[in-house]
Amino acid sequence: MNLHEYQAKALFAQYGIAVPKGELIENLAQLPQALQAIGSQTWVVKAQIHAGARGKAGGVKLVKSEAEAYQVAQSLLGSKLATIQTAGKALPINSLLIEETLEIEEELYLSLLVDRVARKHTFVISAAGGMDIEEVAEHSPEKIFTVHIDPLVGVMPYQCREVGFALGLKGEAFKQLGQLLNKFYQLALDKDVSQLEINPLVRTADNHLVALDAKVNIDANALYRQPALVEMRDLSQEDEREAKASEHQLNYIALDGDIGCMVNGAGLAMATMDLIKLNGGSPANFLDVGGGATPERVAEAFKLILSSKEVKSILVNIFGGIVRCDLIADGIIQAVKEVGLAIPVVVRLEGTNVELGKAKLATSGLSIVSADGLADAAKKVVELAK
Repeated sequence: MNLHEYQAKALFAQYGIAVPKGELIENLAQLPQALQAIGSQTWVVKAQIHAGARGKAGGVKLVKSEAEAYQVAQSLLGSKLATIQTAGKALPINSLLIEETLEIEEELYLSLLVDRVARKHTFVISAAGGMDIEEVAEHSPEKIFTVHIDPLVGVMPYQCREVGFALGLKGEAFKQLGQLLNKFYQLALDKDVSQLEINPLVRTADNHLVALDAKVNIDANALYRQPALVEMRDLSQEDEREAKASEHQLNYIALDGDIGCMVNGAGLAMATMDLIKLNGGSPANFLDVGGGATPERVAEAFKLILSSKEVKSILVNIFGGIVRCDLIADGIIQAVKEVGLAIPVVVRLEGTNVELGKAKLATSGLSIVSADGLADAAKKVVELAK
């Protein structure tokens, strides 16, 4: 789950991480008071969407007067913004973060993520802040430093010193870096964070470190123990179908094809989509209904698939391990009747009571095509889509 920049900075402030003075506005009437509360002569107006690269897309503007601030805020509020990170989708701008400007001497990059290979939290630090870190990694890999944190001892003082020396920091900034790394790590542990990022982390003219930007991603699997963070979720920034799927414990990702897919198990779902492509088709979605594919969940899955008007056929590929194939067949029949499907459905079942499940589908009187094996199912569903 992603947080907005203003939400991320509120978390930073709770942990004593320095951020610029800022005010959030949701309508133009709040702008004069926000500008006055900040108290500077120039300001930065930032569109609040769940994506980076906002500046390049026109979502971050430096303004030098109240009139200019009003003009920029008026153009952004209520509009939509697409960046290189939104995959062509424009996200709604429902709020703006107005911040003070700072005298910047240097821009750095700092992030903390989970390295699943090393099985440790890992800091990624670079002196090339303010740039796309992917470009830095490709063209100047020597500017990137990684620090693995042993979960038994946490952030060690020698690691902070090594990073400080590598970045060329001195005095107060050097001291603050060590404090920042420790606070970052503690925040990640306390809030079940999968990724923290500051880009840029700036060194100001008075040699202090300030988080000019903030990105926080929360591990969705841990949200049950983070109720305060769940309250921060902004569904307007998420795909409506994907948000609906999460309510029913379905893993759904919308794609651009015309063949709907309903599978139990992420690996099996990937293999299903590969076979559809191999046979000349194009998947309309990734959809994992999970191990416990109940009739209710199957019905919701069908509704999600049909929410795309491009879908011409549906492939249901279920391995009946936790739930028997005959019960899965009952769920499919119930769902098809409830939804009132008008497009062909190909079903491939394997597992416990598979023959009984196939018999139920065959005698249902519905336009359900049974398949023998995954390859046969993929071939049939592609032909029916054409």
